[in-house]
Parts: sequence; C-alpha cells; structure tokens
Amino acid sequence: MKWRPRAALLWPLLLGSGLLGAGLAGAQIVLGKLTLAGKPVQSVTLYGAEYASQDTLSALLKVSRDGGLLRVTGLGHTLLLPIDEDQQRATTDFNTVQLDTRRVQARAATLINGNVYLPLDTLARGLGATYKTGVFQVAAPALLGVSSRAGKDADRLVLDLSRDVEVIDEQRGAAAVVILRGLKGEARKYTTRGAFVPSAEVTREGDNLRLSFPLTAASGVRVFKVIRPGGVRVVVDAGPGIPRTSPALLAHVTRPLIVLDPMRVEGLGRDVTLEVARRAAELLSGAGWQVNVTRDAASAMGLNDKLQLARQSDVYLALDLGRLPGARRSGVTVYEQPGQSSAQVVNAIRAGNAPPYGTLVAGNTGGTRKLGELLRGELKGSGVTAQQDTISRVLALREAPQAALLMELGWASNAEDLAKLGVDSRLQVMANAVARSVATYLSARATNNANLGAGGQP
Repeated sequence: MKWRPRAALLWPLLLGSGLLGAGLAGAQIVLGKLTLAGKPVQSVTLYGAEYASQDTLSALLKVSRDGGLLRVTGLGHTLLLPIDEDQQRATTDFNTVQLDTRRVQARAATLINGNVYLPLDTLARGLGATYKTGVFQVAAPALLGVSSRAGKDADRLVLDLSRDVEVIDEQRGAAAVVILRGLKGEARKYTTRGAFVPSAEVTREGDNLRLSFPLTAASGVRVFKVIRPGGVRVVVDAGPGIPRTSPALLAHVTRPLIVLDPMRVEGLGRDVTLEVARRAAELLSGAGWQVNVTRDAASAMGLNDKLQLARQSDVYLALDLGRLPGARRSGVTVYEQPGQSSAQVVNAIRAGNAPPYGTLVAGNTGGTRKLGELLRGELKGSGVTAQQDTISRVLALREAPQAALLMELGWASNAEDLAKLGVDSRLQVMANAVARSVATYLSARATNNANLGAGGQP
C-alpha cells in the first residue's frame, strides 16, 4: 500500500461535505466531532480554532443575522459577534465582540461556503458554558435558592437559577402559579414575612418546577428576569400594588359573584329571609367575597334584572319559606334544580363540549350538589337538620350557570317554625351556615381551577 499524508486523506471527505471552497488549503479546515450539551454533532477546526455551524447550534441557541453582525441569544445571555469573511483573521482574538454588556477581544464568526460558523470558545465565554476541544458543556438548569422581601403594597419572591429557562406564569383561581420548564430543584414549602404572599410552595410537575402561592382577589402578579453573571434571577412581585393581568374568565374565578336572593314573605311581621341574607352577606363581604343581595326592606330587583344577575353568578342562593296552602310540613329544606338549563351554551358545556376554560363558564350539577352537602353539614353542626329535595318552579335556579340552591328556612304555616325564626340566635345559625358553606365551596373550586394547565386546558 502506498502511504499518503493524513491531510491528503481528508480531501475527499471535505470536498464531499462542501466545506472546502476554491483556493482554500485543505490543511486549514478539518472536520471534527463535538459533544454539544450532551449530543454528538459535527464541528470544524479552522486555523486551529473549533467552530460550529449556525444550524448545528440552533438546537441550543437562537442565532439571527443582521448584515455583518450575528445576534446570539440563549441561556439567559445575549451575544453580538461580527462576521469576518477573512477566515484566518476571524480566528484571531483581534476582533471585538459583545458578551451581554461587556465588550471584549475574542474570535469572531465567519463564513464557509456561504454558511455561518461560530467560534465555540467565544460562545462558552459569553454563555457561561464549559468548553474544551470537542466538548461544549452547559450546566443543567437548577434552582439554587428562594428568597423573599416584604413591601408596602406588594411582596417579592426571588428565585435564583443556574441558567435561564422558559417561565410561564398565570393567576389561577385564588392562587398564582409560575412554571419553570426543565428546571431541577428541591420541592419544599417556604414561609415569608410578607402580608400579601405569606407562604409559597415549590413542587415538581413532570420535568418542570411549579411555584405557587395564595393570591388575594385584589392582588396582581408580575414576573420578570434579571440576567446576572453565572445565573439568572426570576423575580415575582405580588400584591394590590401590581395590576391584575389574568384573563377575564380567570379573573371571574378569583373574584366570584355570590347572589343571595331573599324572597319576600308577607304577613309574618319579621322579614326573616332578608335578615338571614344580610347577616350572611356581612360575613362573606368581611372575608373579602363579592356579594349581591337582590333586595332590601324597601325595594327589590325586577325579574329581568334578577335573572341577569343569576346568569353572572358563581353561587346563587334563594332564601324562602314554605308556603304551600294546606300543607302540613315543617323544618328546613335545601332544594336543587333538576333538568336542563335555559341556556344552550350551559347545557353544551355540561354535556362535555367545553371549550378552553369552559368549566369556568358553567359548572355541572356536581357543584350544586357539593354546595348543598356543605350547607346541610354546616346546619347539622349547629343542631339544625335540613332535608334534601329537588324543585323545578324557580326560574333563577335554571338560569344560574354554576352552583344554585333554594333554602327554605321553615314553613309559614307551621307555628313551631315561625317561633324558632323569631329568635335571633336561630337566624344567626342560618346565616353562619350559608356564609361558611359558600366560602368553603368557592375556596375549593378555586383550588381545583388552579390545576388548569398553563395553556388553559383542565
């Protein structure tokens, strides 16, 4: 066998790959193998410096060209590299490049057969990567620590990351959720000194980390990044000083509407349904819930206005007394509405044809049933036994898209019921049961809605 120099053996390979152009010396361009962030790819050694093509690097970085300048973004950094068409000069450190905000002397990008190639040592220097010939390593993104700071109208959480990752944030129900994609870290709970973010929890969600914390109805959330040498900070501000940015439907969940509809019963002397509604409304409003009572002692909403309010409600609760002529009945009864809604869209969603966030538009009968169970449970805990039944004659129950109940406080034809309702403590028991059951139901619903995916799907 006739011996040939090693450089000559590379000529057919280089020519076949299109890397050698006219007038280039074969000894100056050598194909090589590179391990790029754990994956084997091809590299080129040019005048002793290792380069990788723009296409090869696209899996890790975003590279865009503006005339004779390359903009490289990724891993939380931005690099500006000139393109020097003189390949030998490009491989020297006489070139000025910008690494984030620093301008330094380093190798520049260049062209080989019209394709852009970037110097690996310059990239490693700007991206905080580890590099030696043939191996370009990027540290796995990890959560290094969590800190907090209390403010006057907003609290701050700070997450220190080893490098940049994609961040998605949402206000879901009564919680704020921040998803950090592909991030490794310890799942744990944190306690802060803040008035608006008293605690936070980091949990694993597949390959991602999930930061969540309770969010009051008046608070907004702002998330932004701060690029630092050797890492990235994700800053989360939350509180009433931050404008709310959640979608309208999600905002509806974080600020649900409770409608209390006390029916007027004449001839009793005392307006017991209104008194229970008022007391329950005071308890709920004092806890931060949005409550609307359909009437007062002097005036009441018209039917159309009441139905419109019911259609906007998250909880609709009518309060009444049993008044069937000649009936020998007594006691408290909680009624549910059977059958279909008056609204076609509500029926479609309840049948399973829900668009994104459809469960926030209309609930199934399970919500009403759950609220009824909670209400009867609260009454029982205070010594009042309530029966369960269904009713179809209350139009507003059909119009309400979420949980809707009718609660009969007793019977107008029963002397014992009326005597009990004449005692303040009995009315307070009723009001407490209404307020507690509604608050418990809505809090649980908000938690369930917090499990909606970042894309808005359940």
